Amino acid sequence: MTLTAQRQAVPVRVAQRPFGLARHSLALARRSLIKTMRTPEQLLDVTLQPVIFVVMFVYLLGGAVAGSTHDYLQVLLPAIMVQTTLFAGMATGVNLNTDIGKGVFDRFRSLPIGRSAPLVGSVLGDLIRYVVAVVSLLVFGAVMGFRVETGFLPALAACLLVILFAFCTSWAFVLVGMLVREPGSVQGIAFLVLFPLTFGTSMIAPASTLPSWLRAWVEVNPVTHVMDAARGLMVGGPVAGPVFWTLLWSAVFVAVFAPLAVGAYRRRA
Repeated sequence: MTLTAQRQAVPVRVAQRPFGLARHSLALARRSLIKTMRTPEQLLDVTLQPVIFVVMFVYLLGGAVAGSTHDYLQVLLPAIMVQTTLFAGMATGVNLNTDIGKGVFDRFRSLPIGRSAPLVGSVLGDLIRYVVAVVSLLVFGAVMGFRVETGFLPALAACLLVILFAFCTSWAFVLVGMLVREPGSVQGIAFLVLFPLTFGTSMIAPASTLPSWLRAWVEVNPVTHVMDAARGLMVGGPVAGPVFWTLLWSAVFVAVFAPLAVGAYRRRA
């Protein structure tokens, strides 16, 4: 038997370390974070875009809807925070699709890491986008006159709840990124889903002013519950019901879309 044949006959054993998937996912999350920091223009959609939305809605609709731009800002900003983080989650699917097209994941497949680690790492790494979006909005809102009326801890709970929901829903965009061929297609599908989800809410106008057919959709829309929860925690209002539904929907999104996304990645890989 030749030396090459002997080497092939000897089974290669890779030492299994505890919490391997968690370590590999965190390492790839660090890679994603470094990539974002080296290309800060990727953060424009979570810094400038929400500011534009706030300015446009407050000064175009504030007087007509709420009778005061300040009163409208108090109601609008928590909802824009939810919308911005959801749109930020779309970038996760786009970036994953781009990496697959460039062959980056071919290298991942050759490494002794968990098959789902690249997906989990990318989703964790993009948490920085949600944090940047929330902080940017709060800072700009404070400049415009937005004030938290409930206290620091409830406001912090609102921010964490919004980030949690965005993290959970981002798995749906990961699934889309695994199923379609081009990054542009991921973005197009994501917009088709996000527009009715974010604008078909009480974000711009109270649900009571909407036609009955649209009000029915607003009342069952999971994004409405997140916006109501954020408003209640930051400026006052019902909290228990919206927070419960937000947590429930978050769990549903992870339970449904995370396994589907991992399965689609394994089939594509």
